[in-house]
Amino acid sequence: MSNTTPPRPLDVTALFPQLAPLARTATRLHPRPGSPSVHDSSVGGPLLWPVDEPWPHCAGPHVRYGRSPAFSPDDVRWERRIRAELAARPHSDPSLPLAARYTPEEAAIAKQIKAGHPWPEGPVAMLPMAQLYVRDIPDLCPPGESAADLLQVLWCPFDHPANPTTALRWRSTAEITDVLDAPPEPSAIQFRGYLPEPCMLAPEQITEYPDPLELSKELWQELRDWTMWQAAGTAVDSSYSVAPDAFYASQLSVAPGWKVGGWTRWGLTDPMPRRCQECGTEADPLLTIASSEWSANTESWAPEEDQANLTSPLSLSPSQNPAKLDIARGYNLQLHVCPKSPDHPHIELVQ
Repeated sequence: MSNTTPPRPLDVTALFPQLAPLARTATRLHPRPGSPSVHDSSVGGPLLWPVDEPWPHCAGPHVRYGRSPAFSPDDVRWERRIRAELAARPHSDPSLPLAARYTPEEAAIAKQIKAGHPWPEGPVAMLPMAQLYVRDIPDLCPPGESAADLLQVLWCPFDHPANPTTALRWRSTAEITDVLDAPPEPSAIQFRGYLPEPCMLAPEQITEYPDPLELSKELWQELRDWTMWQAAGTAVDSSYSVAPDAFYASQLSVAPGWKVGGWTRWGLTDPMPRRCQECGTEADPLLTIASSEWSANTESWAPEEDQANLTSPLSLSPSQNPAKLDIARGYNLQLHVCPKSPDHPHIELVQ
């Protein structure tokens, strides 16, 4: 499996040489639904977890909205499976409401799922979000002098007063002899979009430039000057003439989707300090957990293998949200780590 990001519309450093020293590499992960094992880099797949190490749980507090019920992970998996079957079922009219296309047995199960599950009491078992082997990800570098060759990311499938709660584990695989076969799973999750679909990865290294909000005021003003873009000719869409900095933001700077490293994407808030709470060192972007691989204004980042499926702005390619996540209604969760030590606390940022 491979996925290739199309070349950018132009070499932005030819127009703005000041950007050249700000270039960073990032590794797009390109998750696609599959059946990963504990020995694979994956999203939502099983973890190479030592049998003698306790599984992480989240004690909360967990935010509940009204009397809304929770969902069991198996319920969410059933819904996804039957939706896929319905899409492939002969004579299934996609214009009909979903419930009208169920068999009687499916309708009964759907009714039971809709009723929800009790809100969990006590600590909640965390869900595997990602497992990344250093051998597979060019931009994955363990902090400090760690000899780790594996990163594991877990998260709590419930809302919190602040950001989502995640746990990171940096490991040396040579030290793991016995693997936990059946890790605990939460009895319920808050929303369907908090359960990642198991995905295999097709890592691809690309080059990024800073989000416009992280540029100097002088350079940002140059990016907003349409005359500065004229040398690129038709490579720049003229519809951006009133806001050429938006062309830079959506087509040339920070890649959308799941990725390791690179630059931070902003938008929900202005840039804020990301310093380690332990030592004050500037934290580095580690992993972007994405609600989608691209959006309507970033379709040029869709892999070449998916471009043929972008039939209209309203179409939704299955590759656009392969992990079936929904973070804060379509945003990303970006994790930053202290470069000094893997034991220092990491930073969570929703943007």
